[in-house]
Amino acid sequence: MSNAMHVAKTGLNAQNRRMQVISNNLANVNTTGFKRDRANFETLLYQVLKTSGAQTSGETKNVSGFNVGTGVKIINSDKLFTQGNIVTTDNALDLAIDGSGFFQILNPDGRLSYTRAGVFGKNAEGLLTTPSGFVLQPEIEIPEGVTSINVSADGIVSVQVPGEVEAEEVGQLQLADFANPTGLQPIGQNLLLESPASGPPIVENPFTNGFGKLVQGALESSNVNVVQELVDMIETQRAYEVNSKAITSVDEMLRFVSNNL
Repeated sequence: MSNAMHVAKTGLNAQNRRMQVISNNLANVNTTGFKRDRANFETLLYQVLKTSGAQTSGETKNVSGFNVGTGVKIINSDKLFTQGNIVTTDNALDLAIDGSGFFQILNPDGRLSYTRAGVFGKNAEGLLTTPSGFVLQPEIEIPEGVTSINVSADGIVSVQVPGEVEAEEVGQLQLADFANPTGLQPIGQNLLLESPASGPPIVENPFTNGFGKLVQGALESSNVNVVQELVDMIETQRAYEVNSKAITSVDEMLRFVSNNL
């Protein structure tokens, strides 16, 4: 019976982890560019008490085995890269990606990271940066005193300089994508790192070769569905309660055996 208690304990641990994933999704419901996570379960090893097809007599075999499971674990969590809603902000430096692709960000340690959060500003040198001051790649420098900034759907950045009739082109934004975006490693601050599972980045101009287009003056909201997360939360809570009840039942059975035998 202690084995049954152990199996139920693995269920409690797995459901607790799933609740943590759901809670993180709900906590980031208003985080720009956030992609919800999904916990994936996997059975633990089975105890094979009788193999399928074992001989039951000289001429007969059993039609199924006797296999007892030892529990469950969460094997991984997938980040689901479905498109979030595009929300208009009318801020010239807010950029949303409508489709596939990631903005490229230079981390202070020299590594490139990737994000769907297009909340950008200018640093003291006029370079476009994230709110944390990490520089957008390729570097885009906005001259001082410009009256307007325009970013086209295919990533061309141009500015209007006072006294000039024609807009001045100051750079070309590029996006990165991956063979397996789910394999990217989240590190916080809305940033993701390349990993062996994601594969190397494929860099292209926006709105070309299947990459998404840029929408200026807008941001991509998170793809968290609050109603679905609440349903998942209730389901997880019920599963946790059932596993807890199983432990209580096994404990009562052991107490009965101890008191009566």
